[in-house]
Amino acid sequence: MRHRMVALVMVSALATAASVTAASSSPVPARAGTGTEPRPPGPARPYGSAPPPGAPGGEAWAWTQLTSRGTQVRYVSTDTSQQCPSLRYTLGTTSDAHPMHQVSTPMGSQFPTTVCEVGVPLTASGARLEQVPAAVLHPGDRRLPLPGWTSTSRPQRIAVIGDTGCSVPRTGTVQNCADHQNGWPFPTIANSAATVTRPDLVVHVGDYLYREDPDRENDKQQNPGCTTTADAASWACVVADFFRPAQTLLATAPVALTRGNHEDCNPSFHGGAGGAWFRYLADDLRADGSCDRFTDPVALRAGLLNLVSLDSSYADPSDSGSTANRAVFTRQFEQVNQYAQRRPGEDFFLFTHKPLWMVKAAGHTTGDVTWLTRVLSEAVADTALHRLARNVRLVLSGHVHLYQMVDFGTVRPPQLTVGSSGGPPDNGPDDLSVVGQPVGTPPQPVRQSITQTVGPMGGPGIFGYADLGHGSAANTWVLTFRNTGGRVLGPTCRLDTSLDDKSFLCPPGTPAGPGTGTPGDGSSYG
Repeated sequence: MRHRMVALVMVSALATAASVTAASSSPVPARAGTGTEPRPPGPARPYGSAPPPGAPGGEAWAWTQLTSRGTQVRYVSTDTSQQCPSLRYTLGTTSDAHPMHQVSTPMGSQFPTTVCEVGVPLTASGARLEQVPAAVLHPGDRRLPLPGWTSTSRPQRIAVIGDTGCSVPRTGTVQNCADHQNGWPFPTIANSAATVTRPDLVVHVGDYLYREDPDRENDKQQNPGCTTTADAASWACVVADFFRPAQTLLATAPVALTRGNHEDCNPSFHGGAGGAWFRYLADDLRADGSCDRFTDPVALRAGLLNLVSLDSSYADPSDSGSTANRAVFTRQFEQVNQYAQRRPGEDFFLFTHKPLWMVKAAGHTTGDVTWLTRVLSEAVADTALHRLARNVRLVLSGHVHLYQMVDFGTVRPPQLTVGSSGGPPDNGPDDLSVVGQPVGTPPQPVRQSITQTVGPMGGPGIFGYADLGHGSAANTWVLTFRNTGGRVLGPTCRLDTSLDDKSFLCPPGTPAGPGTGTPGDGSSYG
């Protein structure tokens, strides 16, 4: 589903040229560090050059992830020693090495890995892995990014990505995984986000694992261990779909992750893509390969910005409008509101894979509208507040393979959908038809719709990601869409500070007309 821009009749622009020079016109200031400038990511190791899973020397991947217990560095290795490395970091003037804790050891052919983790204090700096037993480590310089914010500040720049895996279904059309520009551009998008946006936080809104039948993919040489039907949802395929294409981005910034419907449970609730999610990427990692359909919301702190991850992977599985499990999600949204009400003076972003109020299609008559996801919207309406807490300022989602921002000009937060970072594009609506359509529970008319599609009246979506920056004034956030090469398309919009009239303010002079190749003016708002 692709949605273009209609900020009061503003339509977003399409540009296919990926010019880093043009992209460098940032709408927000470069991120603040903790005494040092952010380093550019090191060169990525070529695809397919690492030892295959289970090799004596093994290959290891490390990254930094925000969790409910604070910042963690995680490490996964296929070497046979089953040993964990140490992480050295500096606190104040003292530099010490801290042994990583072993979470799990190899379990069959799906998970031939040792998983380790260690918590890192917010005030730490200079994190580097030591005593690494694996022959090959990503990142190659062994340095791990740490938060660039403090307890009294917040991220300056956030890259939002979603639906990033390469679609290789058991039947039907296979995505061109070997073409990283037009076929499966996630590796290019990840590199653009790392080098152009240079975020100090990456938010992924779900759907990492799309290789349901690796035997049908066309990039087998690049992904040893992920080449046969039996390899589906194995660690090697997790590397192929996520870690290898995202390696420069993972070396640049910590990540906040939520689960997508592709990380679903199989009939045995053990193994499969859901098992891989809980073993490697979930907030609380598991060692037994188990999978649950529903998990509690997870509150993540990024200084004064609070992120709440809500697992909507099993909300309306067929996208048919079903409201089954409404009570389950009502309880979860009550938890979200409780988190937000405990910190009424701070911003909260809800990020969840299935959108609450995303518009897939709209006609010319009022009520002729298709939106997602009814069970989630109704669950919000069933809470004690009958809405999300006032300081929940933005909902970030994916699932629909396009970029769309809609707002309502009410206490309901804007819905930002970023499902455009890798999976095959969906068709989006004409934004002019979206405006005024009643959406959600209770129905509220859409005030503004900005969708990125190839044509001015809808059509296939444009690959890319969202660049969400901290504006120059307190409590302001600035939003742009960037295409595969990092170029800004469409308007640069500022999230209004009002908690009762939540909306994005977009410049009236922004050029309209997706498909014209005219980017937004990149103006900065404060």
